[in-house]
Amino acid sequence: MTKRNKWLIGAAIAAPLAYHVIIGFGAASAAEPVQAATAPPAGVPTFADKEAFYGDLHLHTTNSFDAYVLMGTRTTPEDAYRFSAGETIDYLGQPIKRAFPLDFQAVTDHSENLGVFNQLDDPNSAFSLSELGKLARQGGYTNFLKIVGLITGGVSLGAEAAKVSASTWQREIDTANANNQPGKFTTFLAYEWTSMPGGQNLHRNVIFKGNTAPAPFTSIDSKDPKDLWTWLSKIRAQGYEALAIPHNGNASNGLMYDWTSLDGKPIDEAYAQLRATNEPLSEISQNKGTSETHPALSANDEFANYEIFDKLLIGNTSSKPGGSYWRDALGRGLVLQAKLGVNPYKDGASASSDLHSGLQVSTAQEYGGIATPNLGGGKLTKATAPAALGQAPSALNPASPTGAVSGLNPVILSPGTLTGVWAEANTREAIYNAFRRKETFGTTGSRIKLRFFGGWDFASSFVAKPGWVHQAYKIGVPMGGDLSLGAAGKAARFAVQAVKDPLSGNLDRVQVVKVYLDGGKQAEKIFDIVWSGSRKIDPATGKLPAVGSTVDLKTGKWDNSIGAGELSTVWTDPTFKADQAAVYYVRVLEIPTPRWSTLRAIEFGLPLPKEVAPTIQQRAWSSPIWYTPPRSRS
Repeated sequence: MTKRNKWLIGAAIAAPLAYHVIIGFGAASAAEPVQAATAPPAGVPTFADKEAFYGDLHLHTTNSFDAYVLMGTRTTPEDAYRFSAGETIDYLGQPIKRAFPLDFQAVTDHSENLGVFNQLDDPNSAFSLSELGKLARQGGYTNFLKIVGLITGGVSLGAEAAKVSASTWQREIDTANANNQPGKFTTFLAYEWTSMPGGQNLHRNVIFKGNTAPAPFTSIDSKDPKDLWTWLSKIRAQGYEALAIPHNGNASNGLMYDWTSLDGKPIDEAYAQLRATNEPLSEISQNKGTSETHPALSANDEFANYEIFDKLLIGNTSSKPGGSYWRDALGRGLVLQAKLGVNPYKDGASASSDLHSGLQVSTAQEYGGIATPNLGGGKLTKATAPAALGQAPSALNPASPTGAVSGLNPVILSPGTLTGVWAEANTREAIYNAFRRKETFGTTGSRIKLRFFGGWDFASSFVAKPGWVHQAYKIGVPMGGDLSLGAAGKAARFAVQAVKDPLSGNLDRVQVVKVYLDGGKQAEKIFDIVWSGSRKIDPATGKLPAVGSTVDLKTGKWDNSIGAGELSTVWTDPTFKADQAAVYYVRVLEIPTPRWSTLRAIEFGLPLPKEVAPTIQQRAWSSPIWYTPPRSRS
């Protein structure tokens, strides 16, 4: 292990420190995306009623500035794809392999300074001998922050850096194409646009549909997402179909889903349409916390406190909840739809890792830090575990006393999560088209299989009948869709099925979250619609009792003696009003299982961290189904 790797073990740092650097291109007007479907290649399995495929649309390798300099990551995009596809790779001198392969993967290295700092591999390179290079080679978190300050302060990396970035981007394109295996493992050309004005996160992952892509639009071109969307519309007209996925709204200080554009102007119809055209999805769970909702926004939601990271990505500054979370955005979208005729926040659900090791880790059992998965050569040791658990100083908290609470305490970070899609085949076109129609769902890492349809004519026994999914596509709309107006007097009905991951915990319950307009203002209600066991909703509180727990906090062992393997039902909204705009999504909860921090503390004989809960209930979220009254339709 290199000296650089040693001082990074146990560290976990947010992606965004590699922003405002030196490469850029222009922007232009919006255009609607074109959805032309073609048949999958011969021999690729197809599914008439679609199949669930799972992948990660947010992963960093050695080509990302922060991964290379701060974390010592040497994993290449080639390594990342092979590992996600289920192959054995060498990691820090040891063979490692995932517990299960993914179906698709996008490597999203930061477009700013892409591959530039990798020149430090050659100690005699001009970059290594530069003042900036010397500072980087010394290592350490303090020096890393100095480098960020120099770059953002206007220090130029020169024309050679632009050439290196262009060459690295072409290699990433070639690597993604070489590892794309239609029907087995799909790769996407992608990068991360890394804007963070004033430390407030506005990052987007840009995902391309095809096998070619232009040079990236970076945050040095513009820090305003409106300019990124304009550029996406421009290149779409040139034949490059792509979309952007915002992430870590929780760390945006209210900017991600604001009532105004970045320049402070109220959102207008043109802005709303431009955003809606280019951002069909939002990443609502990842390594740096969950962006579904926050207890301050959803006081009546007993599960709103799941893996909360409510700080900015640098330092210990709080991030304002309003405008930072997806559920809040769904409500704001309804308000803006009624006002403008266009909903800028009509976002489906996705979830990805944002890990910086180049290794997609998606289970609590295999996590130990953003750059140090708890497997193979990256496994934590007795010496490095205290820092990863926030019980000793680390690269994130170099001056913090043992047990100090900080916005950058590594113990509050989580394993990587997954995006699920319902697609006709495991190909770029089929999966990308699922992104566009929002037939997607996010999970916290387990492969929960979630179906969600809305309609007006689902019988109570609908989901118990053979072939119900095929029929649901005919008489209803899937997640990501829009309900048309039903017959007078009918309430919206929803068909739901959740099946557990065979390698994870049983299911506790299925909920429908309803966000709606009440007197022109957004409101929300949560309904437990089907659950395991013989529990009953308490009439006094309206709450369903907890499922219980089998977790032994002394050993970390647990079992599936509680919960259910599958939960399904047809639910009718008892509060439905035909003249009231509403959006519905499903949340599925597993039974409690041990959090990664609990397993690592037990493994190394350390105290259980006090900053986080010892157990978690992993979960999945569907993309929403929208209902818009006729008078509000655009």
